[in-house]
Amino acid sequence: MVARPPLKLSIERMTFDDLPAVQAIERASFTTPWPTHAYQAELETNKLAHYLVVRAGRDVVAYAGIWLMVDEAHITTFAVAPAWRRRRIGERLLVAALELSVERGAREATLEVRLSNVPARRLYEKYGFRPVGIRPRYYSDDHEDALIMTTEPLASPDMRARLAALGAELADLPDADLPDALPPGGSG
Repeated sequence: MVARPPLKLSIERMTFDDLPAVQAIERASFTTPWPTHAYQAELETNKLAHYLVVRAGRDVVAYAGIWLMVDEAHITTFAVAPAWRRRRIGERLLVAALELSVERGAREATLEVRLSNVPARRLYEKYGFRPVGIRPRYYSDDHEDALIMTTEPLASPDMRARLAALGAELADLPDADLPDALPPGGSG
């Protein structure tokens, strides 16, 4: 058996061509996925929206959406394909989303996450998000509460130091090895 080299990871703006892969990740990640037309509308008409994808080679393996409203970046969606989780791809994507937010003038970042989604909550906490409230019965599929999380000011010395240190740690990582088992057709 010959070892394959790691796949090059890149983070890019989402395009219409990415939507089939994004939808596959969406369906695998959420019980109530956004429909394709919602992403199309976001890309075509929402001037506040910015969407990123992570590619491993040519395959989309993760994506994130941000709405930049005045001085707030609101993370609207965030997912990594199941076969690609636990490889720190979500961390790389979160850093890119926060960097984009800073570049676009956001003062802070916010998001909602299921109370039961402990892995996602831990990721967000690692990157400086803290709980600030609850949205009762927020999720339409099971009426689970959402935890509202926000960062301290993105330009604060503590937040800048946190993101710089974590970003440097990620930059030193090798690119991603192929998962042991990929679904037919690649990453999704």
